[in-house]
Amino acid sequence: MSLREGRCVGAEALIRWQHTARGLVAPHEFITLAEETGIIVPLGSWVLEEACREAARWCRDHRGPEGFVISVNLSARQLAQPDLPDQVARALGLAGADPRFLCLEITESALMDDVDTTIGAIQELKALGVRLSVDDFGTGYSSLGYLKRFPVDSVKVDRSFVDGLGTDPEDSAIVAAVVSLGRALGLTVVAEGVETEEQLSELMELGCDQAQGFFFAPPQPGIDMAALVARAPRWRLPEGAGRSFLSRSRRHAG
Repeated sequence: MSLREGRCVGAEALIRWQHTARGLVAPHEFITLAEETGIIVPLGSWVLEEACREAARWCRDHRGPEGFVISVNLSARQLAQPDLPDQVARALGLAGADPRFLCLEITESALMDDVDTTIGAIQELKALGVRLSVDDFGTGYSSLGYLKRFPVDSVKVDRSFVDGLGTDPEDSAIVAAVVSLGRALGLTVVAEGVETEEQLSELMELGCDQAQGFFFAPPQPGIDMAALVARAPRWRLPEGAGRSFLSRSRRHAG
């Protein structure tokens, strides 16, 4: 959700395993194994293709809001695949999806696995017209130098820092630093894992651009999310925090 406009501007693709005996299985129960066995590569490819189809379908059938973006996580193994840019281009082409509607999220640790190879891969991805985001920012290598070298569009503040907003001064200081860094580098800053109004108010006070989490909507099937997007809902933002943020933004702009 945009904290400036109070409207839904994107969604993150989250995988679940519909097991015949165990029912719906959460990703933390199988993603690690998928990475260890290499299954994460075809699995990630399927997620990418499905997300592109969803994005195209939402824009075609539900007239999603202008600039709406679907975010898809890339694993380190996927990033290491030499044909990754071709996979992304094929997924977009098959779905008939506009590249601007796709954002690929890459963790700090994945970015730093093989810097030279990674730079080449993401430059090719950027050339396709997709957006790129650093996921779980602040929990990996946290080297600020790579932000200059990689053509990313946004950084996502890890939920471990968002959890302490309003109660832990150190978490607030870290989030404030990330927001300031993002603004200085021209990057969008997204806070993930927002669950309370207190956290949302603090993020607005700090001038964070966007937020996601259970406070706005729980994970849900694509068809339900499409209906939510089609309604283009606007959330009522905490008024005091909003005024403070807007006034500070005007001063900064002036």
